[in-house]
Amino acid sequence: MPVALFALTAGAFGIGVTEFVIMGLLLEVSQDLGVSVPAAGLLISGYALGVVLGAPLLTLSTRRWPRKTVLMSLMAIFTIGNAACALADSYAMLMAARILTALAHGTFFGVGSVVATTLVPPERKASAIAVMFTGLTVANILGVPAGTWLGQAYGWRASFWAVTAVGLLALAVLGAFVARDSAADTGSSVMDELRALRRRPVLLGLLTTVLGFGGVFTVFTYIAPILTRITGFADSAVSPVLLVFGGGLIIGNLVGGKLADRRLVPTVIGTLVVLALVLLTMTWALPHKAWAVLHVALLGLTAFATVPPLQMWVLQKVDGAGESLASSFNIAAFNLGNALGAWLGGVVVDHGPGLASVTWAAAILPGIAVLVALASIRLEDGGRRSEKRPANCPSNESLTA
Repeated sequence: MPVALFALTAGAFGIGVTEFVIMGLLLEVSQDLGVSVPAAGLLISGYALGVVLGAPLLTLSTRRWPRKTVLMSLMAIFTIGNAACALADSYAMLMAARILTALAHGTFFGVGSVVATTLVPPERKASAIAVMFTGLTVANILGVPAGTWLGQAYGWRASFWAVTAVGLLALAVLGAFVARDSAADTGSSVMDELRALRRRPVLLGLLTTVLGFGGVFTVFTYIAPILTRITGFADSAVSPVLLVFGGGLIIGNLVGGKLADRRLVPTVIGTLVVLALVLLTMTWALPHKAWAVLHVALLGLTAFATVPPLQMWVLQKVDGAGESLASSFNIAAFNLGNALGAWLGGVVVDHGPGLASVTWAAAILPGIAVLVALASIRLEDGGRRSEKRPANCPSNESLTA
């Protein structure tokens, strides 16, 4: 893999840390700024909203720029946003700074995914996307725990100053190793790109992403109370178990990329099916500590095994026009899946069968995602058959009539 690809990985690492580190600092933030813990938790929702809004807006507004310029500008926004978080003296200012930082997220991963695929031969495109997303998985297993420790030891602002430093380093690495002649999207109009995005296979691909990843966060949002109240782990054991989850993320991400390079469509369907099965069987595994730890590892593995195939699948569906826009929208779709999963898990816990039923409820979402993916495949196959039919050959419907 070329060095430029690892420059993208460095940027992905920094963005991953800033997205998730706040989860471990909610108590410190709430006490320092004088807000409730649920209000501090809205800083996570605000970030997700910034990702969803920023992905299409920044991708469209920078579509004529060279991609290296886009990536460096986004990393500059990310760095400034984290410095603003560290300097925030009120809850409103911190929320605004979080949203500013999040604006860069979707477009960085969207444009970065497209750049990653141009750095390698065609048969390694999904693996290139996986290498870039490794930065996000390493952020979960190493960056977030380190940032949480730093914030608890020296104050939550220290964590954001550290991430600001990571942003400066990533900016330098991107400037040094990403080629200056990375192509800009100049061959199509905004309307062409929007029309490509509105095609039914593309929309079904985005819906598949939302549903597939929604199942992951239905469980992961409530993983700490699940492990303590159902499995019986002590609070101090949750972090080591989550390290197992992080290890699964890294392995699953790389394996998913390699499988997608070989056979993309079977990998999309297969990883979603396996994810649904892991979530379903987790229901019976949780009361037993050894089996619970195994399933946490499998959840991490199957969760990110879906990411490179889903990202590559959506990229293929746009067929050139609007690649960066579709890629950014798919990143937004992952974040919508996060929000959907957290909402569904909350409904099950507060108004449904309870915490013990979160896992089997979560399995429903990737199960539906498989049906949506199959419908998309059938639709595309039907479209290809229609294109191949000679103009003077009557359709089945006309013959029946």
